[in-house]
This record gives sequence, C-alpha cells and structure tokens, in this order.
Amino acid sequence: QVQLVESGGGWVQSGGSLRLSCAASGLTFSMEAMGWFRQAPGEEREFVAATTWSGGHTYYGDSMKDRFTISRDNAKNTMYLQMDSLKPEDTAIYYCAAQSKDFGRWSTGTGEYDYWGQGTQVTVSS
Repeated sequence: QVQLVESGGGWVQSGGSLRLSCAASGLTFSMEAMGWFRQAPGEEREFVAATTWSGGHTYYGDSMKDRFTISRDNAKNTMYLQMDSLKPEDTAIYYCAAQSKDFGRWSTGTGEYDYWGQGTQVTVSS
C-alpha cells in the first residue's frame, strides 16, 4: 500500500504562484510513476503532469508545460507541482496519484493509477 498526502493548496490572485506537495509513504519502492490531476466543479478529472519515480523523466498535459513544473525529491519521498502565472480557470481540486505498473508509455488516464491522495483545493481569483 502507498499513502499519499497533498498540501500547499490555497487561494491566490490571478498571476500568482503556488507550490503543491505530495508526500508518499508505505511501499514507495513499488511505484513506477506519479502524477498530478485536477478536477474543477462539474468537470472530469484532468491529467496535469507525471514523473517517473526513479529516472526523473516528466510529461505534461496539453497547455500545462508552459506554466507548471513537476518535480520529485526521492530522499523525501515527495513530489511537487510548481504552478506559476495562475489563472482563474486553474481553480480546481488537485490530486496526486501513484502508479505501480509500467505500461511502457506515459499514463494520462485516472484508471491507470493505483493510489490517490485526498486532494488539495486551489482557488485563483480574477
């Protein structure tokens, strides 16, 4: 089992920045990759970015790479999402997720992640 806990969400004005953290515990050695998703009210959960747990490779959803940066610190078992130039449309609950299988490609679907955090709210005001 892997436990994930997000933190760092909050309220910010348009153009501001936030850094989200996702602390992992448990059988973290079994993880292949971790990712960030977000879900706005009335919308489906959307892929934001992912990183391999060991190699440091990263992948971003469409339009995410320009303003978001995913990273991880293996020594701390923690993944981060740096969000800059935030816009009101970035308002959502942000979730971190962990994947234990190697699909041989980047996974952007929620069904391919085995463990999820409880989410952290990000609100961007105009």
